[in-house]
Amino acid sequence: MPSDRKRTARPPRGEHLADVRVIGLPRALMYYRLGTKWRAFFEALGREVQVSRPTDRSIFERGEALSVDECCLASKLYLGHVDELASHVDAVFCPSFAKPGAFRAYCTKFQALPDLVTNAFALAERPVTVLSELLWEGGAEKEERESYVRLAATLGASRKEGVAAWKRARRAQEDHDGQLARAQADLTRSASRLPEEARPLSILVAAHPYVAHDPYVGGIVTDALRANGATVLFADEFDHERAYRRSQDFSPSLPWVVNRELVGAILSLHDEVDGVVLISAFPCGPDSMTDDAISRCVHGRPLLTLTVDAQSGTAGVETRVESFVDILSYQRKGGYLNG
Repeated sequence: MPSDRKRTARPPRGEHLADVRVIGLPRALMYYRLGTKWRAFFEALGREVQVSRPTDRSIFERGEALSVDECCLASKLYLGHVDELASHVDAVFCPSFAKPGAFRAYCTKFQALPDLVTNAFALAERPVTVLSELLWEGGAEKEERESYVRLAATLGASRKEGVAAWKRARRAQEDHDGQLARAQADLTRSASRLPEEARPLSILVAAHPYVAHDPYVGGIVTDALRANGATVLFADEFDHERAYRRSQDFSPSLPWVVNRELVGAILSLHDEVDGVVLISAFPCGPDSMTDDAISRCVHGRPLLTLTVDAQSGTAGVETRVESFVDILSYQRKGGYLNG
């Protein structure tokens, strides 16, 4: 990566960034849900895409230095990833997310993300060029398409080029999500064919994708589960629309779309797993309500709730995971009575 790119202040909203050739994608937040789509979109417009490296302690510390204390762990990590990219790219893609429906909202941090990034780096006197657009993810197809057409126009592309790039990007993300869902379904079917005594414990990890799949956050948990012989399934890799529909059985009014999908996946996979692990990054507002409701209302499978804080060590988490797996193994052998 070149290291001599000059950081420049973000241009006023609406000004074209046609000269931007290298676009940075922070490996944080919604990258773990839509990163395939964004990479395909920008590459279809002829741009080079660079993704920040996986999270480690140094990225967290850089993000924490740019954040206020009240920011959640996931937001701090995002700022660290922006900082990782800023001097190596022409612009960093920091989208904002619209609320496409009453029960398809995203956490408010996603609505304010471009301003959070701009202000954090301006206050630190390290301005960064932010490429942004209000995206209509999860709503009507027309609204989603038009938001990406506007994003393409910011880079100087025509409407025709924008529509073509959006179609290519949408197909790429659908193919990616479909592959994950099929692979997980195949894993579940294969395990079900094994004799009970030979079948490994199957544990469903339910967490936002930027928690479950970030090696610095959820990696501690998933590594510990696998180290103790468990097969790990991910709630966010279950078919999103099927999960969303199933979530209606849990709550007709839960506002956050990703939390809805996680709940729906738990209900759909409930009878196919031996236990469920809920992971939340401190202090996530939506999770604080949803995880509590799940622990109170979803019964029939052992449940472990973990809140990950980057300030704490890993030993406590590993011990709790090991104990959870031991309990499930003992229960399978008939060591506990189930009512």
